[in-house]
Amino acid sequence: MKYELLIFDWDGTLADSAGQIVSAMQGAIDGLGLPPRSDESIRELIGLGLNDALARLYPELELSGLRALLDGYRAKWLSEGAGEARLFDGAFEAVADLHRQGCRIVIATGKSRRGLDRSLRHHQRLAELVANSRCADETASKPDPLMLRELLADEGVAVERALMIGDTEYDIAMAQSIGMHGLGVACGVHDPGRLQRAGAAAVIESVAGLPVWLQGRV
Repeated sequence: MKYELLIFDWDGTLADSAGQIVSAMQGAIDGLGLPPRSDESIRELIGLGLNDALARLYPELELSGLRALLDGYRAKWLSEGAGEARLFDGAFEAVADLHRQGCRIVIATGKSRRGLDRSLRHHQRLAELVANSRCADETASKPDPLMLRELLADEGVAVERALMIGDTEYDIAMAQSIGMHGLGVACGVHDPGRLQRAGAAAVIESVAGLPVWLQGRV
């Protein structure tokens, strides 16, 4: 196979979580009495690290206001009663198939480490296939490619042997910036045209179609 390291985004790529993220953010905004923001303006920023997303959503807020929003969002999203987003149909089966073929499976996400660990505990079968991961609160946030550079170094894989799979232009842009191929999935928050303009090698409907697409890249 052309690629030995497959790097997956989480929200909008493996997990159908956009609706829950928007709902949690709107709950935090309401609870703090902040100026309203549309669901679409929040969806637009999914994939960025939370600090960067909030700064773009409320550029007029000072640090104290952003910290309050950050704490409010995390309370909503990480509360005991919050449900965990389901995986997209066929995503686990596709990743398991590629793992059996010898691909290394890693994750590069805008989630916090606490948030990703929570998701992986819920999706234990998928977690068993994941060899490594980077989260936005332990490295630079997308679209900075630092998390990709760190994963390549950890795994000892050349950039041309790795593929980034994601649903946003932030995923594609960070791959492009270091000469890595990026594959878009249309099931997430940014439309296929936007992913193609960012430099995606192709856009497939979802991760379920990844094994078939990769067969054509051998």
